[in-house]
Amino acid sequence: MKKKQLVMNTLLGVTLVASLAACSSQTEQPKATGTSSTTGTPAPAGAKTKLSYWTIDRHDADYMKDAIKKFNETNKDNIEVEMTVLADNYNQSVDIAFASNQAPDVFRTNDFPNYVKKGYLLPINDLMTDDMKKRFGNLQVEEMNTIDGKIYSLPNTGQYWRLIYNVDLFQKAGIKEPPKTVKEMVEDAKKITEAGKDIGAYGFAENFKNAGSAFGRIANPIGTLSGTSEVDGYNYKTGQYDFSVYKPIVEALRQMKQDGSMLPGVESLDIDPLRAQFAAGKIGMYLNHSGEPAVYQSQFPTKVNWSAALPPTIDGNQKGTVSVIAGNYIGINKNTQHKDAAWKFMQYLYTLDFQKEYHEKGFGISIVTDVNAVAKKPTMPGIEGFLPSKFDGLYAPTPTGAAEAKVEGMKTGDSVLKYMLSGGDVDKLLSDLTTRYNAALEKARAAGDTKMKANPDFDPNKLQGSLAK
Repeated sequence: MKKKQLVMNTLLGVTLVASLAACSSQTEQPKATGTSSTTGTPAPAGAKTKLSYWTIDRHDADYMKDAIKKFNETNKDNIEVEMTVLADNYNQSVDIAFASNQAPDVFRTNDFPNYVKKGYLLPINDLMTDDMKKRFGNLQVEEMNTIDGKIYSLPNTGQYWRLIYNVDLFQKAGIKEPPKTVKEMVEDAKKITEAGKDIGAYGFAENFKNAGSAFGRIANPIGTLSGTSEVDGYNYKTGQYDFSVYKPIVEALRQMKQDGSMLPGVESLDIDPLRAQFAAGKIGMYLNHSGEPAVYQSQFPTKVNWSAALPPTIDGNQKGTVSVIAGNYIGINKNTQHKDAAWKFMQYLYTLDFQKEYHEKGFGISIVTDVNAVAKKPTMPGIEGFLPSKFDGLYAPTPTGAAEAKVEGMKTGDSVLKYMLSGGDVDKLLSDLTTRYNAALEKARAAGDTKMKANPDFDPNKLQGSLAK
């Protein structure tokens, strides 16, 4: 039933997107009762206040369905929330919805800076109590939760990045522990591929259909744990891009491809097909974040004996921390006709009890101090390896989204993928990326698209122990 419900939610999202696309060129479209619109009519006194909630999250869809059902049945304000899971093209769907006056009342702030810039989000400063401001004060990050002093979304969980590996395939290849260096990762991938020929298993994979996402999943955790100051190539210390630090990682990807250690067709592999192959025991290792245990619990149930470990580093030394990005979570439609009801629902999802249970069930690992102080260790299978360690640190967002909007030529992921498949001059490749991204960053700053500046005091080593001892 759980799989069926998720499919139904996803199909609903696809149908809704098609509907929105069909009416996006029209104006002042009629609204369903309770959905947000600048022209909508509030519900009569005593009637249910119906809210629409959109999310991109699939790993917790069944849990959230039950949580929202509980809210609908127990809230004393006659509020009824309907959740829609939009699995693909989420940002485009949100744009279409706002253009056609059919935007949800509450939604996942998946593209936070642009949502604020486009006027989609309601500032919540005046809605928050003093206690709430104190609770989240030290966790709010500029361009992630706030912009110019206005708060739009609050932090919830963090993405803890790990090397995810098939224990059975490692043992089959005679490998006793996950790789500690990038070189060992390449060697292990080759051993696993050779040992797994009889079952069609390969040592390594990543979702290179979205090359930018795939490279970031690999380079960011490996790079920051190695002690670099870069995330997405952006150096927090200097306020400039420098892709040269990724040379050993880029060369390792090229080597694994040449060795035949990567799952065939990785260049067109999306994240869910990758997960399906891993669940089937065909992939030795890949890198991703702490949402994966829930994926293998419900979306792709597996009998594979798998685990997660800290990423390898460039030289075997853990001189930094794995970059944990403190995500925003949800926000309120600036034009909703039901601001008070939307805020009550948002408060519900930020209560200590709700967030404690969400953490304990393993759907996301909290970064909120009072949650971690009282929450029990998550029980979900596979979550153990993702729990906060002294080698995890909270990082600010990078200006890459703003810069990439102005980059001329091929973007990072596509450039790396081209080299991985065809080879070439890696130094020239990384130098070219550095030049083009810094030029784009200068344009983005001039246009006011980002306010990120150099932080000369930034030191990834000093972040060790900041989230866990």
